[in-house]
Amino acid sequence: MISDIIQYSEPLFRPPSEARSLILQTTIGCSWNNCSFCEMYTSKKFRVRNESDVFQEIQRLSPYSDYIRKVFLADGNALVLSYDKMMRILNKLNNTFPKLSRISVYASPRDLEKKSVTELEEMANAGLKLIYTGIETGDDELLQVVNKGETYHSTVSSLQKAGNSGMKLSVMILNGLGGKVYSEQHAINSARAVNEIKPEYLSTLVLSYPYGIEHFRSRFNGDFIELNKMELISEMGDFISELQLDNTIFRSDHASNYLVLKGILNRDKSKLLEDINRVTSDPDQANLRPEYLRGL
Repeated sequence: MISDIIQYSEPLFRPPSEARSLILQTTIGCSWNNCSFCEMYTSKKFRVRNESDVFQEIQRLSPYSDYIRKVFLADGNALVLSYDKMMRILNKLNNTFPKLSRISVYASPRDLEKKSVTELEEMANAGLKLIYTGIETGDDELLQVVNKGETYHSTVSSLQKAGNSGMKLSVMILNGLGGKVYSEQHAINSARAVNEIKPEYLSTLVLSYPYGIEHFRSRFNGDFIELNKMELISEMGDFISELQLDNTIFRSDHASNYLVLKGILNRDKSKLLEDINRVTSDPDQANLRPEYLRGL
């Protein structure tokens, strides 16, 4: 139904929790698009969509206003838009869909850094309630190696500002990102960053190689030695061991994850570590996701 009204610029991505949301592309692609591990938007040249086109799409969906409760603004970091443009879009959505309960968006730390606290507060009051950010790692050296364009400080300070402005935060760590060379510092410093950010939601994905591992190595500015299954799970244990959180919903159940983990941190921290230890101590008895199901 929606696809008959909106002509999306493919490929189109959204967080798993936005499966029932209206996806509205306000930008195409990713304004940074230089991370060595990410191929999501490499087929697209970044551009900001014409505002009148976005408004026309919203208006065409007005007959379905009773059914639209959540909206996700795509593509890779729609919060790169100016405060004024974001507010016009948010107001248009609220005026068109009176039953709207939440608007969410992917955002990079640099997008948040460019917005003032007052601007973020006003966007939150206008319905922008949830920010998804792939921080990937909290380790400064690894952030440079994968060309993230961020630092530990820029990541933590920007997300803290958004959280203090009334927005909920969903952050993602990329398991295995640094391979064997950076594994320990990746786990420890990622946990340190998450502890400071205190997000409402935390998830992990496993590094994948859509164009092959040699292609990834050619973009990785260091020595990359891939982690095997047990090493990936051990790194997850190192990461969780360092977490000190209060009521953060944790999910490690993406298709890329070999071991599915779910809980609330730190309430379920001991249970999660027990699950990890059980797998690493007896790999032959581990109930891991089969390789053919990963990525589906």
